[in-house]
Amino acid sequence: MIILVGGEKGGSGKSCLAQNIAVYLRTERNASVLMVDCDPQRTTSDWIQERNNNKTELANINCVQLYGKIRNELLSLRNHYDYVVVDCGGQDNLALRSSMAVADHILIPLRPKRRDLKTVPHMEDIISTCKMVNPKMNVAFLITQCPSLPSLAPRIIEAKEVCRSFEIPVLNSVTFSRNMYDDSEELGLSVMENEPQGKAACEIRAIVDELFARAKGENYDLRQFEEKLAVGQS
Repeated sequence: MIILVGGEKGGSGKSCLAQNIAVYLRTERNASVLMVDCDPQRTTSDWIQERNNNKTELANINCVQLYGKIRNELLSLRNHYDYVVVDCGGQDNLALRSSMAVADHILIPLRPKRRDLKTVPHMEDIISTCKMVNPKMNVAFLITQCPSLPSLAPRIIEAKEVCRSFEIPVLNSVTFSRNMYDDSEELGLSVMENEPQGKAACEIRAIVDELFARAKGENYDLRQFEEKLAVGQS
């Protein structure tokens, strides 16, 4: 399968999300995984290098850099791995559109901020265009870097409503703004490796489980996310 993490808005945590999804699939689902870095900033490529330099023995994850019209390359790579996880930069470009044309699962991270939500109409246009050649794509928005203060919860709800107003699914699962994500990335780690039962690790597991459940037409029970998060809080 090809899993694309991309979108028009930068700074929403796409690379971090793609990295953690890749490690989750590799270590907890025992799958063969390849990461494709399409971001000129090389965030994921640098993370892989840091991971290789880490003195701790970590599960190996290969990474290649591809740019431009990469549709055929992705189709070829899919034959050699269980999962190809594509990290696209925060802009509308050929790599994003050509990846969408062949991806099985697509996650579009957005922060619950007005400048991020302003990109939703344009992303809806891109998705509609790509669905003409990839009608079976499983696409969803994901609200990331959410504030943890209860008083700011309406921001999360409002962000999800904006996405739903364009008839694009948005996951129940979210990520909160946690130092664990940055701390792990700097070491070439995933949050599952850094703190296996932590809150951030529970968030990543819930995101992947919900995304795959959607592809199967299953209703993801939000209680599953709450139970996993509770484990991280204990």
